[in-house]
Amino acid sequence: MDPSRSAHVGPHVVGPGQPLLLIAGPCVIESEDHSLRLAERIAGLTRRLGLPYVFKASYDKANRSSVHSFRGPGLETGLRILSRVRENVGVPVLSDVHDPQQAAAAGPVLDVLQVPAFLCRQTDLLVACGRHGRCVNIKKGQFLAPEKMQLAVEKVRETGNPNVLVTDRGTFFGYERLVSDMTGLQVMRQFAPVVFDATHSVQHPGGGGKVTGGRREFIPLLARAAVAAGIDALFMEVHDDPAHALSDAATVWPLDELEELLAGLLRIRAACGE
Repeated sequence: MDPSRSAHVGPHVVGPGQPLLLIAGPCVIESEDHSLRLAERIAGLTRRLGLPYVFKASYDKANRSSVHSFRGPGLETGLRILSRVRENVGVPVLSDVHDPQQAAAAGPVLDVLQVPAFLCRQTDLLVACGRHGRCVNIKKGQFLAPEKMQLAVEKVRETGNPNVLVTDRGTFFGYERLVSDMTGLQVMRQFAPVVFDATHSVQHPGGGGKVTGGRREFIPLLARAAVAAGIDALFMEVHDDPAHALSDAATVWPLDELEELLAGLLRIRAACGE
């Protein structure tokens, strides 16, 4: 396998010819108990389906629509909770890193350091994340052409770290919604393993007033299209009580519907020869 098209994520290898990786969890860490319960349930169903799994949750949502929105427990407490998930559930963990200083604390704890979409061109942040040797997941900016993400990937690889993922989470379309460019997935897959973010892609930024709106019912449609187009990993925010989720309530996927959706996606992937 071309090393530029594969990456190590904890114990997993991601790339062409490998099983579809699932990255899933709540948008934000709501509590230690909630994180552990969700991680255990998602890990159980991924074991049944034979999917490698990474638990995701943000310790700080620095890009909320309103200054009054819940942001999470913060860096220190959040990393402690993610470390507990990693140890108790036995799965790799992912969280957002917003500045180079956070990378120093997050690097030893996280299996995947995620660079948010609005920060995907920030050289100092990309380099700081890359220096820890852990996998770096760079979300493509909603403003950026897919081929330009190669430059962001190269910034991380210049640190000597080959483990980079790129994630598509939709592109601004002009009327409070995002559009997903399936051709862009194949463009980016030429230089790094590609992740499709099925839940953020159905958001309507600013469409909910002080919170982000969205259309949860379109998540399966976009996830199916992305799997058929060819991806290496699927990113989904999942919650056991979506109506009361403390972040992105309009677009988190219900936990009790996750296994059925994933089983259908695996059938599509098999039919496409992936």
